[in-house]
Amino acid sequence: QVQLVESGGGLVQAGGSLRLSCKASGTIFSINTMGWYRRTPGKQRDMVATITSGGSTIYADSVKGRFTISRDNAENTVYLQMHNLEPEDTAVYYCNAVLRGSPWSPHDVYWGQGTQVTVSS
Repeated sequence: QVQLVESGGGLVQAGGSLRLSCKASGTIFSINTMGWYRRTPGKQRDMVATITSGGSTIYADSVKGRFTISRDNAENTVYLQMHNLEPEDTAVYYCNAVLRGSPWSPHDVYWGQGTQVTVSS
């Protein structure tokens, strides 16, 4: 009964910017970590950035200084601001959330459906 819906992907030229959004909805008691991952054809899904409910962040080395993750806890929404995009950033980007549906349930991991980001050279 939990859904993560991403938006904001698209086609952009190298050096451009995009902002991804992901909103979690449904039966949610609390959200611990939210994050963004990406996958290119033939490769595994790699972590891009994560953020805890307290605002602590982790970034992949390849995006440090170019991408910024943030979240709105009141809206159960996480954002990924991407600047100075490179063709190597082309991938399907997935939103992730570790959350509990009730006070007595364990933490479960949920994924969005993915949004395509394409950076042309």
